[in-house]
Amino acid sequence: MIHLTLPYPPTVNHYWGTAGKRRYIKPDGIKFRNAVVAIVLQNKADKKLSERVMVDIKAYMPDRRKRDLDNINKAIFDALIHSGVILDDEQIDVLHSERKEVIKGGRIELSISKLGA
Repeated sequence: MIHLTLPYPPTVNHYWGTAGKRRYIKPDGIKFRNAVVAIVLQNKADKKLSERVMVDIKAYMPDRRKRDLDNINKAIFDALIHSGVILDDEQIDVLHSERKEVIKGGRIELSISKLGA
């Protein structure tokens, strides 16, 4: 099982942008991805898991604004792939997301476990 504490991710609108037909990662997205890479390397979690997995996300919101809980998943999954934790978000068969209390700045507590293990 892999446990990681990540910074609170940017929303989808702040993570990706488009220019014509080209899709790109905005500066906030790049900053988040780089932070996740550093955390993954520090925790030696770059396992490149290829098995079916279960992901548990505890989202500590950065403030009291209304937010869609599912709006953070794609940025988290993209960063996990980029940092070498999993090969593809298609591997996720079970996903549990939970909104937790507000913590200044926010954070994500993440657990990934292989299914059937």
